[in-house]
Amino acid sequence: MNTSPPAAVANAHVAPRPTVDMRGLSLAYGKKPVLKGLDWQLHPGQVIGLLGRNGAGKTTLLEAMLGLRDLQGGSVEVFGEPGLQLSDATRGRIGYVPQRSDLFEGFTANELLAYFRSFYPRWNTAKVDALLSRWDIARDQPIARLSGGQQQRLSIIRALAHEPDLLVLDEPVSSLDPAGRREFLRELVDQVLDRGTTVVLSTHILSDLERVAFNVAFLRDGRIAVQAPLDELLDTTRQVTGTRQQVEAFCTRHHARVLRRRALGESQELALLTLPPGAMVGEDALAHEPVNLEALFMELA
Repeated sequence: MNTSPPAAVANAHVAPRPTVDMRGLSLAYGKKPVLKGLDWQLHPGQVIGLLGRNGAGKTTLLEAMLGLRDLQGGSVEVFGEPGLQLSDATRGRIGYVPQRSDLFEGFTANELLAYFRSFYPRWNTAKVDALLSRWDIARDQPIARLSGGQQQRLSIIRALAHEPDLLVLDEPVSSLDPAGRREFLRELVDQVLDRGTTVVLSTHILSDLERVAFNVAFLRDGRIAVQAPLDELLDTTRQVTGTRQQVEAFCTRHHARVLRRRALGESQELALLTLPPGAMVGEDALAHEPVNLEALFMELA
């Protein structure tokens, strides 16, 4: 008698494969380590804001993710394929906006987009035309004569045009004014909601992340120090100041966990603590206060 569960039941609790799976990434520039045994997984439909100080290695990490950097240790898989050996079909599922534009400045916008269209069978011409018109980009003018903001918009259009399943954005709005950033973020949200695209967005503009990022990841000392849903992180994180003994007692009383602590002098320390979801702290002998994204960045990045 066959007692094995039906296939549908047997597979019911199998987690979906990560869009990107990075294990033990290590990379150094000369004697300076940048990535130090970094582990990071990105899952379908996630929108992740990648945060870190200048020089933390955010661009290096994104380039390593896409197979644009040789690693000294570790591995990357994208859609189940080795990052340095991606098939053309898998590359066709990825959109990338680098920190520095790599547009062919001698081309016009029309020529550039026609060139890239030849590589992608899933090119959405209607979306391209709509964005070119909405963002007022001259189609027949050499790209070198477009403003920095227009070139950045064009780079974004190129990345969105083939409706990627993974979209990697490295400071994509640094040259855009506030109105341009809002338009881009609206388009980004539509892309995610319509297609379930996995998005990684590196930016130093925290207000933009608060509008679109469902998750945030902090890159510190060559590793992902913390990754969590942004709303959950803001709801459950408290900042306290006291002696180490007072902080430890607070953690014991409220089942809190220390995210980061730093000395303030005279036996005092500032600690970021994460509480269990739904925990009610109320009045406590040790003063505590909620945090915003800027405070999290200052302490975790």
